[in-house]
Amino acid sequence: MKIKREVVQEVIDQLDAILSKMDIDEDKTEEILSQIHPNFDKSARNLIHYFAFRSFDVRAMQKHLRNLGLTRFANAQGHIKASVLLTRYLLGLAMDKNEKEALKKQWSIKQANRRLTKNTKRLLGYRSKGRRVRIMVTQPKESAENYELVKSMIAQGMNCARINCAHDSPEVWKKIIQNVREASDELNKKIKISMDLAGPKIRTGEIQPGPKVIRCKPKKDAFGAVVEPAEVVLLPQLEYSGQPYYVPISHGKSTALQKGEDLTVVDARGKHRKLEVVQVQSGRITTKTWQTIYFEPGLMLVASAETPIELKVGDIPSKEQAIVLKTGDEIRIKKSEVLGAPASFDSSGNVTESAFISCQVPQVFDYIQTGHRVFFDDGKIGGNITSIGEEEFKVEINLAKERGSKLRAHKGINFPDTQLGFSGLTQKDRQDLPFVVEHADIINFSFVNKPEDVKELYQELVELKAKERIGVILKIETKYGFENLVPILLEAMKSENIGVMIARGDLAIETGGDNIGKIHQEMLALCGAAHVPVIWATQVLENLAKTGLPSRSEITDATTALRAECIMLNKGPYIKEAIALLHTILSKMESSQNKQESKLPKMESSLSPLHE
Repeated sequence: MKIKREVVQEVIDQLDAILSKMDIDEDKTEEILSQIHPNFDKSARNLIHYFAFRSFDVRAMQKHLRNLGLTRFANAQGHIKASVLLTRYLLGLAMDKNEKEALKKQWSIKQANRRLTKNTKRLLGYRSKGRRVRIMVTQPKESAENYELVKSMIAQGMNCARINCAHDSPEVWKKIIQNVREASDELNKKIKISMDLAGPKIRTGEIQPGPKVIRCKPKKDAFGAVVEPAEVVLLPQLEYSGQPYYVPISHGKSTALQKGEDLTVVDARGKHRKLEVVQVQSGRITTKTWQTIYFEPGLMLVASAETPIELKVGDIPSKEQAIVLKTGDEIRIKKSEVLGAPASFDSSGNVTESAFISCQVPQVFDYIQTGHRVFFDDGKIGGNITSIGEEEFKVEINLAKERGSKLRAHKGINFPDTQLGFSGLTQKDRQDLPFVVEHADIINFSFVNKPEDVKELYQELVELKAKERIGVILKIETKYGFENLVPILLEAMKSENIGVMIARGDLAIETGGDNIGKIHQEMLALCGAAHVPVIWATQVLENLAKTGLPSRSEITDATTALRAECIMLNKGPYIKEAIALLHTILSKMESSQNKQESKLPKMESSLSPLHE
């Protein structure tokens, strides 16, 4: 192949410019670099070098290098300067210049790759046999009481158990941790415990309760004809726990009823209805009805026996209300803690008062501006701020289902255009920290937006004498957290044991679905340059964990997570099956792929077109 010397010289000139920028930027950040933990000294310098490299548009150079059969730096983030110098040296040979001296005293590519492996093991513990990527699993409350569930998670391939401090209590967390530790010992596994600080999660407030009513309806076919009666269980008030088609009875002698007797009732709508007694056992009456019945507290059920028997319906919890929002609707977000309510209408259907709901973090009022976008409930509902007052701001809805979307209490609120300046550590986080540092191996630090957030956490850990012995995973969940990732990493690298969690759910809402793929790549590259392990989180095999049936798209999604060092699974009834499938996928895929680098094992003869 004939090599064009002018093309080679053009590439050499750009590489020289890149190397010069690397040296200049390293000198500029020397004060910051001097504070980095010794474990990350070379890694931090490599991060600065990579950021300098990415300040150039190298696409034309990559094309030339590909034509010359040389590296295009696509996977060189972990050892960028060494790769640039080696390529520069090889190109120099083509120009009859031997500049091998420049390669000496540089951090080798092999050393750089080993550093990420070492850091991953320190933070996330031992890997499972046959796969590099670890599996982190969010623990359900059931793990506190069900030892066998925890044990089966570990047996299926869990490497790290995650506990979210936004839910449950220290008593529940401690029981989960005890079960994990005990099961780990029994199975001879070393399982890490990570605990999420709740952080300033912005959510909707409470909504006015709905009516106290239970609807029981028989099964109908497509034409509305009843094909199967509804089974309604009447039970004592003290045994009632809110199950569907169960009705609490506060007064009356149910034991006197006999199978085959009828109970009549005038339901909450004034409809005369009848239930047939099917079974009476242990104070519970099983009945069936071919009619829809609405039960409310105080209704009387009367048996048509020789001696009339009356049963009184007891207390029923209020139905959870939702605010239905359509495109063009307005909703008011209240600063104070008030019970939200749907819109009010007059007799002509005109809105007399728009819907409203409170925001559980009123500090957002200090940062929002008119025109800023607002998303609710994981991006299912969206709109723009139209006005801001002392006690409320108004949002005009422009994203909702055609027939309306339901907004409920305790749903997330995202402000992708608003740089929220309040601290990443809440009062609750500070209260939870002593428990976390005593019992956990890793802190998952939520909503990290700026390096000052990391500094604040480190100060708390120093006071608790835990900074040097506990790992910290920084959860990047906002647009501003992503944009500040380099200074966040440099601040974090003042400690020895760190990682980054890519919280894809909130990030997708904050940055937009059209940008999220690129942002994933950038975060993986920057963390790779810093030799910081990455945890790939949110909605991995979620359909399988919740329903028992994986979709094709989420299986494909799981394979893309091979670029990370750990994958997080959320809880669900089928979590054991999700762990087992993920373990199988990772084990099979890792035989042919390592992070972003494709490897070519020997092709199986049965797949070869030349196979006889």
